[in-house]
Amino acid sequence: MLRPVFWALTVASLLFGLPDMARAGDPVPTEADYYPLVTLPIPEGVVLEAGALEMLPDGKLAVSTRRGEIYLVANPLADDPAQVKFARFAHGLHEVLGLAYRDGWLYVTQRGELTRLKDTNQDGRADLFETVSDLWEINGDYHEYAFGSKFDRDGNIWVALCLTGSFTSESKYRGWCFRISPEGKAIPTSSGIRSPGGLGMNLAGDMFYTENQGPWNGACSLKHLKPGAFLGHPAGLRWHQAAGMAGPRPKEPESGSRMAIEVKKIPELLAPAVYFPYPKMGQSASGIASDFTSGRFGPFAGQMFVGDQAASTVMRVVLEEVDGRYQGACLPFRKDLASGCLPLLMTKEGTLLVGGTSRGWGSRGGKPYALQRLAWNGKVPFEIHEIHARPDGFELSFTSAVDRVSAANPKSYGLTTYTYIYQSSYGSPEVDPTTPTIDRVEVSEDGKGVRLRVSELQRGHVHELHLDGVRSGAGQPLLHPEVYYTLNAIPVK
Repeated sequence: MLRPVFWALTVASLLFGLPDMARAGDPVPTEADYYPLVTLPIPEGVVLEAGALEMLPDGKLAVSTRRGEIYLVANPLADDPAQVKFARFAHGLHEVLGLAYRDGWLYVTQRGELTRLKDTNQDGRADLFETVSDLWEINGDYHEYAFGSKFDRDGNIWVALCLTGSFTSESKYRGWCFRISPEGKAIPTSSGIRSPGGLGMNLAGDMFYTENQGPWNGACSLKHLKPGAFLGHPAGLRWHQAAGMAGPRPKEPESGSRMAIEVKKIPELLAPAVYFPYPKMGQSASGIASDFTSGRFGPFAGQMFVGDQAASTVMRVVLEEVDGRYQGACLPFRKDLASGCLPLLMTKEGTLLVGGTSRGWGSRGGKPYALQRLAWNGKVPFEIHEIHARPDGFELSFTSAVDRVSAANPKSYGLTTYTYIYQSSYGSPEVDPTTPTIDRVEVSEDGKGVRLRVSELQRGHVHELHLDGVRSGAGQPLLHPEVYYTLNAIPVK
């Protein structure tokens, strides 16, 4: 009797003319076959609700906690996790959600300020604490988080400030992003933030943050922290004059409209580069890490990885610039992490470290906290490598050659589109759905790419593409056959 998975693949072969599948009983590849997870042991009594991660020059990993502690973890990349050792470096801080190291100092983004710490007597504990910047204000609201970045190419740390709750900005500069210079000068950069979950740079050095679903945000998303941009939530605009921003205060958006409409009316408004469809790709976007390792982490060099706290997953993001603004796609990457993924850190060796916490919001992983790592084992999964918008459709590349018959068949693909209501109330359902037609598929000469000729692309929509019928040359299905492309602009060529 045929197993269910094999039976489904056999039916697909008959329908789509696909190559013969693996024989019944052959295992279907899983994420763990390429990126195994290692859980680092946390000592009894250490409540490691991780808020930020940073590698130090001596090979130790600095881990901050939401309870205001910082631990130094020795041997975090050891083959034997039993060699991992924890030592507390600092405590008494306020919800640390950013760590960055430079010139002997550990820079710490906490709720009320950016601080730098140093161990002056070399006893393994911080004994010198200096305020770098405390320009912004806080009150007792649970939601007034402050997320900090690594150093950018100019030596700045970027700090993104949550609103008071989800709807208002009761404390000064809540809903803003600032760059903090090496001299401690706070430079107002962007407004319109609601509830960030993490910050990170792409390969070009541009800074991004993850935004969470809520008022004026129909779904979680990745947004470019472009200097001078308004990122969508108007509550923080009350501080526009105080921040000394050039030009008049941006016009407030119309609730109930669509982002694509309001972008045309408000020059400063910057649409999300990538939406993470809710709940398909998660419910609480979090930390960002880019692969700058030139292939040590596998076939996705230069791409971004983004966590989701609620789903306990790591997603993959492919970006491109069209008409001078970022847009792109998200794809699943790795599920089954132990806790709610918050900070991500890519090491120079090509290991992705993930800190987990579930306090305040439940997570699929179930553990109250965790510290885990992912490394590529050298096997190449059959995956969508990149996707790019074209004037009449999309161009996709793959990590290995496709079976030409299955890949050339338009029936191997399914495409739908939708967008979100841009509104002052919480979140949005998917609205304005369409079903474009894939008229023709062209397979590249090397078999590692396809061009989809599509009728009726929808500007401002997420284009949800499923490639369930596509097979590799060896007859394997894609490890992740779905991709979600946010089409803010249609290229002209």
